[in-house]
Amino acid sequence: MEFSVWDILVDLGIISTLLLIGAFLRAKVGIFQRSFMPASIIAGILGLILGKSGFNILPFSDFIDSYPSILIAIVFAALPLSTPKFKWSDMFDKVGRLWSYSQIIMLFMWGGGLLFALILLVPLFDVHNGFGLLLAAGFVGGHGTAAALGGAFQSQGWEEATSLAMTSATIGAIIAIGVGLLLIKSNANKGNTNYISSFDKLPDELKSGLLPKNKRDSLGENTVSSILIDPFAFHLILVLFATMIGYYLSQFGESLYANLSIPAFSLAFLVGLILKNLMQLVKADEYIDNRIMNSIGGTATDLLVAFGIASINLTVIVENMIPFSILIVFGIIISYFFYRILSKNYFQENWFEKGIFTFGWITGAVATAIALLRIVDPKFKSNTLDEFGLAYIPIAPVEIAIITFSPLFILNGQHWLLTVITIGLGFVILLVSYYKKWFRFNLKGRA
Repeated sequence: MEFSVWDILVDLGIISTLLLIGAFLRAKVGIFQRSFMPASIIAGILGLILGKSGFNILPFSDFIDSYPSILIAIVFAALPLSTPKFKWSDMFDKVGRLWSYSQIIMLFMWGGGLLFALILLVPLFDVHNGFGLLLAAGFVGGHGTAAALGGAFQSQGWEEATSLAMTSATIGAIIAIGVGLLLIKSNANKGNTNYISSFDKLPDELKSGLLPKNKRDSLGENTVSSILIDPFAFHLILVLFATMIGYYLSQFGESLYANLSIPAFSLAFLVGLILKNLMQLVKADEYIDNRIMNSIGGTATDLLVAFGIASINLTVIVENMIPFSILIVFGIIISYFFYRILSKNYFQENWFEKGIFTFGWITGAVATAIALLRIVDPKFKSNTLDEFGLAYIPIAPVEIAIITFSPLFILNGQHWLLTVITIGLGFVILLVSYYKKWFRFNLKGRA
């Protein structure tokens, strides 16, 4: 049958139904509440079981594996439009410690995973030279980065990349939640947490996800009158405009040079950044509400996660089970090392709160990290989230550059050079951290 726009509606309708089911299960069923699993992951797993790779009950179209590539471009287009004004000098003075800590971990996850695979997995199992990048794509980046990197490799002929990256992200999210909850419970009982005394006394809204009336926040402010245009539509238009231009620039680059495969999401981010600066120049940025922009990006992320998991090809996972499992175990070990060792040497105050947040981020993406932080710091008194929001501003371009150019390095046989660049840069930042006294070896006196 020929594909039509109605197929898009059906796909969105099915995934929306699964998201509603996922939200209901999380809100009302005890086992899902205790798992702290987001509705998007529950929906994706249901879609995988009932979709074409499972029992083939749900009538998904053959194009559901294409949606994540579009949705990740929307997420990245919204990112610069939702970033508040800042000064670089103020940022490094306030959050230099958390920035260096997070940046080092991110670089070591990308470079370390690649090095591990090149030394062990590529010779033993004859996997793709970019196989090691699947670890950081799924763990540090989450489903969005998995979609971006998988799509880039898929366009170069590595067809299995997207399914493997999405599986890595799903496993990472489950590990982040499962292991994270165990670490929280253990450290709460040992007295290492500063803002909760018992894991068993968590508020109901953290378990169910349903907010009581006295704890609800506004989605955002109306910055334009509905007489002119609906405020939400205004913000959505800006995001879709940046996404569209990014896509056309990507296509234009490929038409000039076949090997110039710069992903649409990277260019959408760049267009969004230029658009934000232009609006600041003409004093129109005051009409952008960051909370609405974040909500648009969050909506696209929920859909991306659900579609991404539902479109996983289980045959690919089975065929790569042994090397993939070894890579995941390696990722778990180094993630725990970063949390257990580095966090205590970086932070004199709130080491556990910052450590568990980063553990959630490097295994299950930022959304999972925020969920874990809310458990140990319900009122965000540790300022971890505020500091990370600033720290991520210089991290984002580095991450986008790695996601954008790492497939090109691999395609041109420069995988060892990419390994040296990522790990080498991580060590340079570590030395700077030691020089600035952000990083210390003395473990005494930690709060």
